[in-house]
Amino acid sequence: MTTTPSLPDSAANPLRTGADMEPDAFVRRQAPSPRRVRRFLASRWLPVAFATVFSVVVPSVHGVSGSDISLFGAYVALGVALPGVLLVRALYPGSRTLAEEIALGVTLGYAVEVLVYIAARAAGLPLFVLVWPVTTYAAFLLVPRLRRHWRGSPRSAAPLWWSWSLALIVVYLVGWSAFTFFTRSLSWPGLGTNVDVPFHLALIGELKHHVPPTMPMVSGEPLFYHWFVYAHLASASWVTGIEPLVLLLRLAMLPMLAAFVVLIGMIGKRVIGSCAGALIAVGGTIFVAPPNLYLGTDVVFTWGGIPDLAWMSPTQTFGSLLFVLVVILLGDLFRRRRQGPGRWLVLGVSLIAVMGAKATYLPLLMVGLIAVVAAELVRRRPPWPTLAALGMTAACFVYAQFVLFGQARQGMVVDPLSFMRSAWGDWTGLGEQVRPSPASVLGVTLIFSLCWLVTWSGILGLLSRPRLILRSETSLMLGIGAAGMGAMLLFGHPARSQLFFLWAAYPYLVIVAVHGLLVVLRRARVSLTAKAAAAAAGLLAVYLVPFVGGVEVPLAPGRPDTVLYRPYLVLLAGSLLAAAVLTVMRGRLRAWALVSVAFAAIGLPADLHARALKVASDALGDGRTPMVSKLTARTIPQGTLTIARWLRDHSDPDDLVATNAHCFWGYENPCDSHHFWVAALSERHVLVEGWAYASRNLDRWRPGQEAFTLPFWDDERIRLNDEAFAAPSALAIQRLRERYGVDWLLADERHLSPGSKLGDFADLRIRSGDYALYRLPPR
Repeated sequence: MTTTPSLPDSAANPLRTGADMEPDAFVRRQAPSPRRVRRFLASRWLPVAFATVFSVVVPSVHGVSGSDISLFGAYVALGVALPGVLLVRALYPGSRTLAEEIALGVTLGYAVEVLVYIAARAAGLPLFVLVWPVTTYAAFLLVPRLRRHWRGSPRSAAPLWWSWSLALIVVYLVGWSAFTFFTRSLSWPGLGTNVDVPFHLALIGELKHHVPPTMPMVSGEPLFYHWFVYAHLASASWVTGIEPLVLLLRLAMLPMLAAFVVLIGMIGKRVIGSCAGALIAVGGTIFVAPPNLYLGTDVVFTWGGIPDLAWMSPTQTFGSLLFVLVVILLGDLFRRRRQGPGRWLVLGVSLIAVMGAKATYLPLLMVGLIAVVAAELVRRRPPWPTLAALGMTAACFVYAQFVLFGQARQGMVVDPLSFMRSAWGDWTGLGEQVRPSPASVLGVTLIFSLCWLVTWSGILGLLSRPRLILRSETSLMLGIGAAGMGAMLLFGHPARSQLFFLWAAYPYLVIVAVHGLLVVLRRARVSLTAKAAAAAAGLLAVYLVPFVGGVEVPLAPGRPDTVLYRPYLVLLAGSLLAAAVLTVMRGRLRAWALVSVAFAAIGLPADLHARALKVASDALGDGRTPMVSKLTARTIPQGTLTIARWLRDHSDPDDLVATNAHCFWGYENPCDSHHFWVAALSERHVLVEGWAYASRNLDRWRPGQEAFTLPFWDDERIRLNDEAFAAPSALAIQRLRERYGVDWLLADERHLSPGSKLGDFADLRIRSGDYALYRLPPR
């Protein structure tokens, strides 16, 4: 008789579960070893993976398809980052972490991509932008000297806590984007609530179809603006097929923000000399602002900086990233007097990209380089490399002013302390129609001076070791900061765009402030306990003083503006008293160091403080009715997205559209000319739509006027345009067709007279919601 060999219970009964097994055996088989867990948690890829997954999940939750996310990720990785990394390794070698190398590659990749796309689009071959990554790959595969760059050189390793810190900052920026910006719908009518989004979207459409670009919302008007970021977005849309709307509002800024955080950390480590100090600088760059000691709604303090501008101003986000690369390259130039041609080539490409991305940086850089030249002369070092960089910057600045921007002012005028008057109007609730007295302007200026003294007080720590001020990188950043502050105080603009000069300098002022703070702390040998106590005192002050002062802005009617000084006088008095007591108890140097720590705790994260105070103020409440915008879902016309998309799909990119929609919805009297949705969603030129940001309109503005309600400058064009809709006739239609070459009429039927005969003279193609689209007969 044949016997069956005995089997283990688990094999004899495959349906047995873990509950039927020996407890110890189940634990041995299922639980990962502590060593494996520790290895997983210590992985240097885990922070990157966490930030990446978070950055993928957030857009997917807010209306972006998985295919769009995948296509965009593949384009950035293979069409921008990888070829950029190869170029960095070949042209700009050095010791750096992998994250820094990738961030440098992404940034250089953006610069090259934009310049290649401009040439390809001008030649009528937009997809030829792919020539540059393909050519790069081919060269690095076929040329023996270049093949080694696929492996790269040995890299330095960053501490794990540093990697996690940067990853969490990126996660914060993505989360903040979702909380404040991604809540805006990608569909209609929610999409129609924003003023600037259609302007950016219209310029992407323009760069998709035309180079050199013009203002699509006012046909024939030159585009004197920072438009390189729109070339990047147009390139990404051509290659991936992703809607420009999705790129602009959900995807495009994410890799820029991540690369910016990494590169600011890279500069911080080089200048400050420690990862801890560099991390404070990165955090300060994200959260810095003038300290707000008021209750209530105060956009003067809470608006601006990286979190707010990331999506609302893609030109600033793109320009700030490219400029970081310029500063890093200049830092190497200052350290190594003999530079190979590769570094100079990368610097030249980066400066050209900055020129068209955000030329605001060029005058700041020129002042910073002049400061470096002066410092090098004092140190008796030959300044020839710095002078060469200054010459390159000056050449880009001149080209930008005379060619890219056609000497247009774009509304920028010499108007000293213009922002102070605007801030006074916001705080008092009187707006800009009431001009403050000179004493009031001086008082507001003193408030901001105290704010900036608190925020940048760490810079004074360099005075404890004056030779550090003459270091080239420090001189460069101080020059950039001084130029940004000076331009903000000197100029005026109807949209307060002079603030971009100061915002552009924020990261570099923060780095120098943190550096100076750490220098004076080391010199004073302050204990960790004392530092923590000083920081806690600063945090207590920033949350206690507003409630002690009890000033809520905007001020209630009839309340004197002198109360605005109260909380800042309380802060000043408390600071002087604390400094005096500490000087007696600890000595002058330690008192200086501890007060600087308290000020840093107030100023460097002031943006967070201001938003927390806003929440606290709202929670307490005072019964005052908030100001409500006239723009509601009811005032946003229906059918805009549908009819504009139909027009895009059934017309030629060179077709010209006329419309009777000129005023932003809900703001028709007087007409606020921020109406750009026709050009934005149709990607077509419009004879006259909205002219708020046209250079000719902004150049007419003078302080005291409302720039965006100025009438259109060409009386005949706007008259003939509007006559075709208000009193349609064969002659009116013929004039538009023959004089201006109009092909389509897009009518907002809410503004047509009852029983309009427009359909008698043009061919109705589609009606959607409040809109109707007509095709004009051929000439």
